[in-house]
Amino acid sequence: MTTDRLADVSTGTDTSDTGRDSVDYAESRDTTEGRIYHVSGGDWDDVLEDAQHDERIVINMGPQHPSTHGVLRLVLELEGETVTQLRSVIGYLHTGIEKNCEYRTWTQGVTFVTRMDYLSPLFNELGYCLGVEKLLGIRAPRRAELIRVMLCEINRIGSHLVYIATGGMELGATTAMTFGFREREEVLHLLEYLTGLRMNHAFIRPGGVAQDLPTDWKEKVSEFVKTMDERLPLYDKLFTGQPIWRNRLKGVGYLPVDACLALGVTGPVLRSAGLPWDLRKIEPYSRYDEFEFDVPTSTEADCWGRYLCRVEEMHQSLRIIRQCLKKIEPGPVMVEDRKIAWPAQLSISSDGMGNSLELVRKIMGQSMESLIHHFKLVTEGFKVPAGQVYSPIESPRGELGFHLVSDGGTRPVRVHVREPSFVNLQSLPAMSEGGLVADVIAAVASVDPVMGGVDR
Repeated sequence: MTTDRLADVSTGTDTSDTGRDSVDYAESRDTTEGRIYHVSGGDWDDVLEDAQHDERIVINMGPQHPSTHGVLRLVLELEGETVTQLRSVIGYLHTGIEKNCEYRTWTQGVTFVTRMDYLSPLFNELGYCLGVEKLLGIRAPRRAELIRVMLCEINRIGSHLVYIATGGMELGATTAMTFGFREREEVLHLLEYLTGLRMNHAFIRPGGVAQDLPTDWKEKVSEFVKTMDERLPLYDKLFTGQPIWRNRLKGVGYLPVDACLALGVTGPVLRSAGLPWDLRKIEPYSRYDEFEFDVPTSTEADCWGRYLCRVEEMHQSLRIIRQCLKKIEPGPVMVEDRKIAWPAQLSISSDGMGNSLELVRKIMGQSMESLIHHFKLVTEGFKVPAGQVYSPIESPRGELGFHLVSDGGTRPVRVHVREPSFVNLQSLPAMSEGGLVADVIAAVASVDPVMGGVDR
């Protein structure tokens, strides 16, 4: 009977006649917050039951493994060196960022979403802020939009450099790691100079950006472009033309375009299968329609094709940055509406919050009304008209979309993110099953997942 397998909803234990006396309670301990139960294993028993074959074994790769791009657990069923089944297990880095955003103002939400995909924080900020601006019915000033484009393309280069560095290290090419992280330091130094922080910048805000660029930003960005123009060809010499690297990636992790579309895979993985799908071209945002650049594609549909696409994307990002140097003109970097514009002046901050003594003195000296407005804007935030919106952008890993819901208040009712790493991860079984266990490493590296985005 179906009632034989009923469970007690309060304890989760089997209350049938056969199970009542035989159940083993999970280990527990009492804390100040109440009793905590320790449950482990997950679907491990089910996996073992599926592998009841004499010649097959089941192993865990991760979550503490140097070649899984973070705390990703892969449950592999092997027959010799061949992978017969792969299951990806996530949740080891869960942060609850989406839920946290519901308890913060619309502006404070930026400081949360920037920590999701921590290798491309500026893209998280941009996608979120574009969604908020759609709900508000506003558009950031031209200078702010072009600054956003420039920062994101610098960030895209840094993200792809980490892909090469970590992917090379995982496959035994330690020189790739030293080269990749050397160049990424150039990216982080520049971003720190422009925004104040190496990562998790919270620089892009609803309505514009937190502050204007330093006076000599053009010289710094030009130096960076010149340095990268000199160093990127080294990657072609070290890897593209290197037979060991080529043979290690060619034909590995094959995923054709129809499989990508069926699984919802986007980004370099999709473009390496031959489809030039890039939201910067398909659905331009933040004035990307004013820039000239190409969308790199390949027909290899394997790890090799994904590597080639990402290397060429770095060249295209430099091309966009050069155009930014010419396009960015003087002007405001935040909307004029003082009911939305964040009042902080980070460049002259003295308390770490961006509210300098000069700014506070000015506000207090003007009128009591301006002081009250400043206080309410910082503590309560601005109200956003009721509605919902989906705001997609092209991150280094694919389509990054923010679904925001407002009830007309100062906080989101719901924030849900369409994170490319999360979606792309489901392609791993299709890439890896039937191949060698060593090629699983190459497949994971070619997807380039960031577990902060997966477990947001």
